Amino acid sequence: MSTPEPLRSVLRDGFALIGRFVRARPGAFALAVGGATVFASAIVMAALVVGRVTDDLVIPVLDGGEPLGTRWVGAVLLIAGVAAYKAAGITLRRTFAGWLQGRTQADLRYQLIDHQLRLRLSWFRQRSIGDLMAVSETNGRQATYILAPLPFGTGSLLLLLASIGIITWIDPILGAATLLGLVGIVALDLRGSWRTFEGFGAVQRRLGEVSAIAHESFDGALTVKALGREDHEAARLQGSSERLRDDVITVNRLWAFYGAFIESFPAVWAVVLLVVGALRLRAGALTAGELVTVTYLVSLLAIPMRLMGWVFWDLAHSLAGWRRVEAVLAADDFVLHGNLAADPQPTGAAVAGEAVGFSYGGEEPVLRGLALTIPPGRTVAVVGPTGSGKSTLAMLLVRLWDPSSGVITLDGRDLRRFARAELPREVAFVPQEAFLFNDDVHRNVTLGMPLPDDQVAEAIRLAAAAEFVAALPHGMATRLGERGATLSGGQRQRLALARALARRPRLLVLDDATSAVDPSVEADILRGLKEADLPSTVVVVAYRPSSIALADTVVYLDEGRVVAHGTHAELLASQPGYARLLQAYEEDAAARRAAREAEEPGT
Repeated sequence: MSTPEPLRSVLRDGFALIGRFVRARPGAFALAVGGATVFASAIVMAALVVGRVTDDLVIPVLDGGEPLGTRWVGAVLLIAGVAAYKAAGITLRRTFAGWLQGRTQADLRYQLIDHQLRLRLSWFRQRSIGDLMAVSETNGRQATYILAPLPFGTGSLLLLLASIGIITWIDPILGAATLLGLVGIVALDLRGSWRTFEGFGAVQRRLGEVSAIAHESFDGALTVKALGREDHEAARLQGSSERLRDDVITVNRLWAFYGAFIESFPAVWAVVLLVVGALRLRAGALTAGELVTVTYLVSLLAIPMRLMGWVFWDLAHSLAGWRRVEAVLAADDFVLHGNLAADPQPTGAAVAGEAVGFSYGGEEPVLRGLALTIPPGRTVAVVGPTGSGKSTLAMLLVRLWDPSSGVITLDGRDLRRFARAELPREVAFVPQEAFLFNDDVHRNVTLGMPLPDDQVAEAIRLAAAAEFVAALPHGMATRLGERGATLSGGQRQRLALARALARRPRLLVLDDATSAVDPSVEADILRGLKEADLPSTVVVVAYRPSSIALADTVVYLDEGRVVAHGTHAELLASQPGYARLLQAYEEDAAARRAAREAEEPGT
């Protein structure tokens, strides 16, 4: 285990965390602390009332033989009034403390999601999805643990100070002894919470690891089962879970060790104070009623003294979770935006790239000095061997990445100059891996945008999805399951294409977005896009010769550069590499057709 962080640093950062949360919701915190203060003052008032009733009612009646009369009515009303006052304080504290914690958790989740969605894709390559999920949910929730006991702890501190003041006023010696006990319990709490802080941090990191492995196993369930690696994945998760178990046991062992002292200390100290109080009573330094007041206060101080400990322990726990949340919020690899607004036009967009270079994180460049010009309204096929930069170019055209050098423009406007959320009004991107949400067809296509139903229906028709959507049990209202699990790969791709078409983009980029669709259906889709009344320039990363032949222009990439561009026939005649590549595509398509025919019955 690493060297524990200095106690001063833990306390400084912990109180800074509390300040951050309180500043965000000062009203709720003030009301919760107000309720705790009412509760604390009610306890003090109860102690004073009990002492007063003892001296003025109990002792005279039981010891002095005085008649009871109606004096008991005032005593009962006084006690009942204090009880009602105390109940009001408890209700106020619990209501607003719970609201404060719940709202702060919701705020943190929103901040984390909003922050991460504004980061570059390169940042996500460095973190696992499971770990990020653990930060957003588990760590975000644990960071707010301190808010549950904090208002009560604040009120308890006031109660402790008021009680020590009253006890000191009654008898300075008893007051000094009570203060000494408070110092002792706080010292134990600080020591224990500091010792376990590093353990809490290890547990949070291990939770992220377990979450990451579980996410991979579930997300890759098809691959795991297909390759018979269930036992391997289970063993991998078991190993990580056992390490988490060991870290939790380490923390709990320390917690139990200090907890034994913390739980017993107030009771032991109460006995000591009672012994001292009895000696002071015998010496005539205080009355029986004053001793009852002191005894009552001491009996009630056990809970606030333990609660102060809970504040310190939860502060350590919260700070460990917050450190992981803070690490995400501190990431500043943001996508920078300008202030240009979208300028919708009834025609497709003109796209150009000049001296475009790109590499993934300092690796070998994928694109080198690429130059590209796409006239508005044209259908362009991007063709090239594996690793030539086709998918990278597709993502650069819609600004999912930024070029390392050079510039890409839309109607002469640098993509980086568009304001946030403005560029998606003009461009749409459909990747090969279609992602569908666990929602119905309609909401998967609109993604919450207020699109007219006829526009959604037209997009589904152009994507050749109308027939299978109509055959679903509830049509457009059919829920598709996680990642569209109820659909085939080709059906998922067509709905993803419909999602893009429904926005009527001026630039539509398809990165092999119909690879799982039957070739004849793919050709019909591309032909329909060319003939449709869409204000779109279409860029297609294509592999099938039949689809490539439908394009107005073909851009041939190799080794990160545009080698040639022209019609399909022109490139076949002038580019031997392009001709060889198309021949390879033809042979692969023929082999796939033969394989399918061999699987059909009767062949």
